[in-house]
This record gives sequence, structure tokens and C-alpha cells, in this order.
Amino acid sequence: MSLSLPIGATGYTVSSNPPPEPGSAGARDCALVGIGASAGGLEALECFLRNMPADSGLAFAVVQHLDPDHASLLSDILARATTMTVVEAVDRMPVQPNCVYVIAPNVDMTLDQGSLRLHPLPQSRAQRLPINRFLTSLAQQQGQRAVGIILSGTGADGTLGCRSILDHGGQTLVQTPEDAAYDGMPTSVIQAGNASQVLAVQDMPKALALPRKQAGGALPVAAFSEILQHLRNATGHDFTQYKKSTIARRIERRMLLQQANDEAHYAEHLRLHPEEVQLLFSELLINVTQFMRDPEAFAVMKAQVLPGLLADKPPGYVFRVWVAGCASGEEAYSVAILLHEWLEQADHSVVVQFFATDLDDDAISTARAGLYPDSIAQDLSPERLARYFNREETGYRVRKEIREMIVFAVQNVIKDPPFTRLDLLCCRNLMIYLGSQLQHRLVPTFHYALKPEGVLFLSPSESVGSHGALFTALHRKWKFYQAIKTPASKSLTLNSSLSWVPERVSRTPDHPIKMTKELNVAELTRRLLMQDFVPASVVTDLQGHIVYIHGDTGNYLRPAPGQATLNVVEMAREGLQLDLRGALHQAAATGEATLGREVTITGNDQVRRVSLSVRRLADGAQNERLLLISFQELAQEAPTAIARKTARPSVALTAERIKALERDLAYTRENLQASIDELQDANEELSSTNEEVQSTNEELQSSNEELETSREELQSVNEELVTVNAELQAKIEQLGDMQNDMKNLLDSINIGTIFLDAQLAIRRFTRDAVKIYRLIAKDVGRPLADITSCLEGDELLVPAQSVLDTLIPHEVEVCTVSGDWYLARIQPYRTLDNVIDGVVLTFHDINARVANDQAIQAAHDLAQAIVDTVIEPLLVLDDKLVVVSASRSYFNDFRTVASQTLGRTLYELGSRQWDIPALRVKLGTILQGNTSFDGFVVEQDLPGVGLRTLTLNARRVTGKGARPHLILLAMQNQPSSTRP
Repeated sequence: MSLSLPIGATGYTVSSNPPPEPGSAGARDCALVGIGASAGGLEALECFLRNMPADSGLAFAVVQHLDPDHASLLSDILARATTMTVVEAVDRMPVQPNCVYVIAPNVDMTLDQGSLRLHPLPQSRAQRLPINRFLTSLAQQQGQRAVGIILSGTGADGTLGCRSILDHGGQTLVQTPEDAAYDGMPTSVIQAGNASQVLAVQDMPKALALPRKQAGGALPVAAFSEILQHLRNATGHDFTQYKKSTIARRIERRMLLQQANDEAHYAEHLRLHPEEVQLLFSELLINVTQFMRDPEAFAVMKAQVLPGLLADKPPGYVFRVWVAGCASGEEAYSVAILLHEWLEQADHSVVVQFFATDLDDDAISTARAGLYPDSIAQDLSPERLARYFNREETGYRVRKEIREMIVFAVQNVIKDPPFTRLDLLCCRNLMIYLGSQLQHRLVPTFHYALKPEGVLFLSPSESVGSHGALFTALHRKWKFYQAIKTPASKSLTLNSSLSWVPERVSRTPDHPIKMTKELNVAELTRRLLMQDFVPASVVTDLQGHIVYIHGDTGNYLRPAPGQATLNVVEMAREGLQLDLRGALHQAAATGEATLGREVTITGNDQVRRVSLSVRRLADGAQNERLLLISFQELAQEAPTAIARKTARPSVALTAERIKALERDLAYTRENLQASIDELQDANEELSSTNEEVQSTNEELQSSNEELETSREELQSVNEELVTVNAELQAKIEQLGDMQNDMKNLLDSINIGTIFLDAQLAIRRFTRDAVKIYRLIAKDVGRPLADITSCLEGDELLVPAQSVLDTLIPHEVEVCTVSGDWYLARIQPYRTLDNVIDGVVLTFHDINARVANDQAIQAAHDLAQAIVDTVIEPLLVLDDKLVVVSASRSYFNDFRTVASQTLGRTLYELGSRQWDIPALRVKLGTILQGNTSFDGFVVEQDLPGVGLRTLTLNARRVTGKGARPHLILLAMQNQPSSTRP
């Protein structure tokens, strides 16, 4: 038994079973279960605690709507249903296992680092949602270990808290609405899709232990890939590079709900039940958002970012905004509200193009509707709530002026083209769910989408990573980045390859290579061999331009005089050029190698014998266009051998023969030199032509890049057009439904209606209006004055113009030539913005009322004729003895007129001669019961008439309507008695 002792406004409970000490083993790593209940929840709480084992190792926090002005006995009542420790929470109380903590009156409760924190109630008690607030803090603190339970109660408190728990990977249990005393809270959570399981209260303790048995380790790679493959085949979206831990948690939760024994069983369930694939897809979509999330960040945006972006923009400037991953639209509307406020305060006129996209169709539908629950009042100031929202029965709806600023569309930011030429791009809490590779690829895409000096707005948990060269930080704490103009941004190519694709798994070799000193010895040996035994060589392209030199080639090549060049033929020493040119041309044209050609080189007062080799490099597609030229020294001959070769020939060789050979040799040399000169000229011309072609190629390449950029911009514009078209199509469908509803409404009320514009031209009319005006469908747009009416003499255009001028409605009864009567009403035509844009004429059929009035008048005339026919004076009185009618004989006998008689009480007539006490009694008796009297004799002394004796007879007439009871009072003259 526990004892409740009030302390201040909260109080606490002292239990006979104290909780564990904070430093004990039971106090560490304790999972807390949040339980929300309201009306009718006490019985459900007792049932839950009775069925919950006392040694589960869990802690429980009970949050209920309590009266803030009275002490609570809830902890005492719940202590009777369980052997666990039940205490009323106090501020900074550490959470211990196997304990139940009950919220105190007059406070809100949250969880903070393993301790319960109590907060004063908000000033607006109407907006207090303690269950939402506690469950949201529970989700933020415990993540995937968070568990929320919703029991009986009214309203929608707990719905958003359960959404937060699911988004953090936790579990929510909801009481079956049929078993709840009040099903408002459970039904709200279920309809919002925020319930992991819907159970009877007695079954919830069993469900609490199940996820902790299955959430031990990560999903097997094969099963994980198979499940995601099913998802990709069915939806077209690939989540393989989504955060693995987040994906695994949500798959495990779906497995739990489907009671799948293992991953293979769940994969088979996906194959057999396509609807489960859609449910899993919806589970994986993250829709965590709220209005003005991180209020300080939005304050920085309004005070620093927007002025920098808009201050120098001219009137009519198109300011483009994109909110990527907008979920259900709260963040997009928050940015739009700030933008609208700044433009109003600065009196700045720019054209705003605002796009908001998300992958979730349902979330986009919610965003387009702009209807949000009452709980948003906690995130918005009362001024903004009143300025930008309309209160409706089910929550708050964003006003039309803000909703029409934004175009919402379904888009996959990973693989669909981005919106471009943006001034502001907001992408908050999206990249934290993506793998590092996707994050690395998204940031350059955002840079490409922004204009130079455009601003990227991320969440505090995100950054531009390794792409610091693309952005400069405007505000590091709240992650505002300004785009830097770089050449790389112009060459970014957008295509469908930017998609979620599986990462390649790098396999580590079974026997890793050991790097030893033997590798260094091998490299050293290779270098020495190349230095000492490999001949001097050069590598050139097919035109002979040197690209690489090995060894000392100074004995074979030297810089050519004139303009610097790296052409190997022009650099060749004397005696080498001719053979080198031929071998180079042969290898380039036919691929045939020249090996070991002996060539004599003269220069530096020396004669060298060199072995020349020219061959193609054939080690790949690129190397096939390279040539290897090698120079190898040959051994010099002994002087005796040279002397023998150069000795004087035999005497048979005559001097003439020598001279002829010398002439031929000189002629050949001259021709060869001329050919070489011509070839050099041709090479120079070809080189010039090649430079021109290369310049043309660069221009074409530049043009191609411009065309590619234009194609990307057109692709982006096309995406925008598709987005706008989808939005317009949705509005057209909505407008069609509204027109159908309007037509059926106007047709069903059977009231002739004509809508006129400000020039009194016909805007629209209903089918019953043709009974008053001779209208056909083609008359829309024509002035009403041109249409013939069926009315007798009544002109409605003049009062219609008067209503348009004065805004004062006008009513008149009109009759058609066929005798039908209508009540014509003329009222101003007001738009949704309360602008007068014409008038509305309505014609109500009043034939029945006119017929009734005529019948009543006829009956009245008949009754009056009967009364006038009676010879004796006759009065008709109502139940208050007021004269309703009088006969002509009464006016004659008593010398009075109708104005002095009708509408007055009987006692006020004449000189109050009828104010007789006995007569009052008689008439009162008639009014009290259905009686009458005869022969009541009265004497009256009337001026000018004298003393008269009258016999009064009265009858009560019972009827219905305004005068349910009437009295007929007849007066009969009697001869006057003679006085002595």
C-alpha cells in the first residue's frame, strides 16, 4: 500500500517497495515503455498491469490527462493492480527497471538521459498534448528501443508521438477500439497508420517481449538483398544504398507484424502478397517533419539569409525555391511563411516559384491539402497560426495564399533531374538516411541546381562533406551554405545513372601479398639493367613527336635550329635523318618494323656507326599509336681496315668513271635535298591545317558542351513542366468535382438562379431560371438586358445595378405572364477573397404562399360580410379581448368608426362603458373554459343616445393559428324601463 503526500503543485508517492538505487545494476540501460490514456483509461491500465510480469526488466511511464487543480490518486489505484513499484514522478527522477512512473498533475513530463523531467504547463491549456510530448521525447532518447502504448481516450493525443516512435525504429501498441471505453485516441492512431499492432489490453504484455527476441543481430546479407530486390521489382525504387541499420529495423518490424519466423519466410511472404510490398515501401519512407523545426535556424534564415538573397533583386525577379524531401509539407510551408513575411515587411515584389517534392505519394497528397492536426499549435506562434491558417473541425488548414505559392510533386531526388537555377534549396534530414556514396553524389547535384551564390539549407546533422570547394559556409551551426561558381559546375552531366545501385563488395584475398625487401632488389636490378644494357631510346607518336626519352640520346639527337620542336626527324643528327624518316614512315603506315639498320652519323668531328631500330608499341589500344626508336652503338673498325677500304682503286677504274659517279651522287643529293625541302614545306602546311582543324574541333567541342548544358536545362524545364502539369491536373480534377457538386446542389434546390458579372452580363444560370428569363446555353456572356423576361412589368436590372453600387440586398415579389409568383432576391456576388464581382439573382417559387394568402383574404372577406349582414351590433374579440372585427350595425348604433374600435380592448371602447366587473367575470369564464352566456343585461347611458338597455349574448369560437380562440359578442337592444 502506498501513501500519497502532496508537495507544492506536483506531489510524490512514497511506496512500500522503493525503486532500485541509481547506481545499481538494474538502473543501467533500462528500457522505458510509455503508456498514454485518457477518458476510460483507468480500467485498461489496471488490466495491463495485472497481466504484466513484475520482473520483466522494463520500466513504465503512465501519462494521463489529469485535472491540474486537484491531487491525483492514480498511483495509489494502480499500485493495487501490480507488485511493481508505483511512484508519482518527480523532476530528475532516474528511471529504474520494474517500476511504474505516473505523471503528476499540473505538469508535462519528458525523458532526458535516463531521467524523468517535469515541465510547467503551457499557457494555453487548450493546446496541451502531454502524451505526444512524452512519446516524442521517448523516441528521441531511446530510438529503436522506444515502445509506446495507447489506451482508451478521446481526441487525438498520442498520434504524433506514435509517429515519432515509428520513425525512430520503435514499436507502438494500440488498444482495440471495440474494447476501449472511448475509442477516440486508439482510432486516431490507427487511421494515421501509426500502430505497429492493434491488440486487446491483456495481450500487450506478451507482445512487448517479442521484438527483443528478434532484434538481436543484423539481417543476413542474402536475405536482405532478396527482400530489397522484391521491393525494387514492385515499386521501381532501390534502397540498397539506404542506411543499412534503418532498413533492417523497419524490415524487422514488418516481420514482427506478419509473424514471420525468419527472413526467408518473410521473403516468401512478399512474393505471395504484393500488398505487403507496398506496406514495406511505405514503412521505409521517412516522413519525420514539423513546422519550424529548429526555430533558431528559421530565425537565422529570416534575419540573415533571405535579406542577402532578396535585398538587391529588382521588381519582377523570379525567386526560385526547392524543398527536396518535403514529406507531408510542413517544412515547405514554413519556408513559404518566412518568405511571405519578409516580402510583406520589406514591401518587396518578386515572383516566387516554389517547388516541393517527395517520393511518397500519400505525403504529397497531405501536403497539397494543407490540413494538419491541432497539435501544430505547439510549433507555431499564435500570430502565425492566426495569420496563415484557418481553423476547421478536424484541425488547421493552410490559407490559400500560402498553398498557392507551392507546387507539390512526386520526385525521386536520387535519380530524377533536379530543378535548376535555384536561389534557395532546402534538403533537411534526408541525407542522414542515405549511404555515404549517395551523399557524395547528391551534394554536387545540389551545387549544379543552385545559381552562383544560391543557398543550400541542410539539417544540423548534415554537411557538404568533402565538397568544401563547391560551397562556402554562411552559418556553420545551422548549416547554411552558399554555392561558389566553379567551372566544374558547368560540366556536370545529369543522367539516369545517378540512382541507388548496390555497392560492389571488395573481396579481400585469402592470402594477402607480403611486401618484402625482395621487391626493392628486383626494382633496383631492373633499373640497373635498363641503364647499362638497354640502348638509348625515344617513344614518339605516329608523326614522330617525342613523348618519352630513355637514356642519353645526345649522340643521335640534338635541338634543331629555329623554332623549338620535339620532332625526332628534325632533331636527328647529320646522316641519320634520311634513314630515320624512312623507317618512321614505314612503321607508321604499315606497322612494319625496322630492326638493326646500320647508319653512319657524322658530327662533332666524329664518325659513328649506329644500329637503328623502329617498331610499334602494341600493348593496348592507346599504345598502338606509339613508336619506339632505339639507337645502339656499333663497334668501330680498326684503322688498317679503314685504310684498306679507302685505298686507291685499281688502275682499271678511270678518272672519268669517278667523275661521273661524283656527278650522279651530287645530282642525287640535290634531288634528295629538294625532296626533303618539299616534304618539310608539306609538313608545315599539314601542321598549319592540323592546327586549324584542332581549333575547329575545340570550337565544336565547346559548342557541344553548350548544347549539353542546354539539353540539361531543357530536361530540368521539362521536369518542372511535368511537375506543374501534375499539380494543375490535380486541381482540374478537384475543380471538376466541385463543379459537379455545385451543379447537383443548384439543381436539387429548385431555385432559379442567375449569376451576373460586374457589367450585368450572364455568368451562369440554373435550369429553373429559364422559367423567368428565356435563356439558352449560348446566352452565357450576353448582357441580361438583351434577354426577354416572362415578368409582368417588373424591371430587375435597375435594382440589380443599385445592389452592385450600394451592396444592399433587394427583395421583391414578381409575377410572370403565366400567373406564377416568385420572390426575387438580388444580392452581391462575393469571391473567396471578399471582392464584389457582380450580383446573384434568385427566384423562389411562392405560388403556394400567394394562394394561401388569397384564400385567407377571401375567408376574411366572407366572414366580414357575414358580420356586416347581422342586424344586431356584433363584436369579434380575441383571447385578450381585443376587438378583431365589428359589424356595420355596431358602428351605426354606437356612433363610432373602425379606427376607434378595431385593435382596442373591449374595456377601452367609447367612454369605457363596457368596463363592467360582472361582464369581466363572464368573459373570463368563457376564456377559461368552452362556455357561453345569454341574456346578460346591461344598461348604458350613451352621449346623444340616452339610456339604453342591452342584452348581451357571447359564444366562444375555437380555432388554430395566431388567434386560437375568438369570442362573438352580440348586443340586442331592449326597450328602456320607465322610471317613476
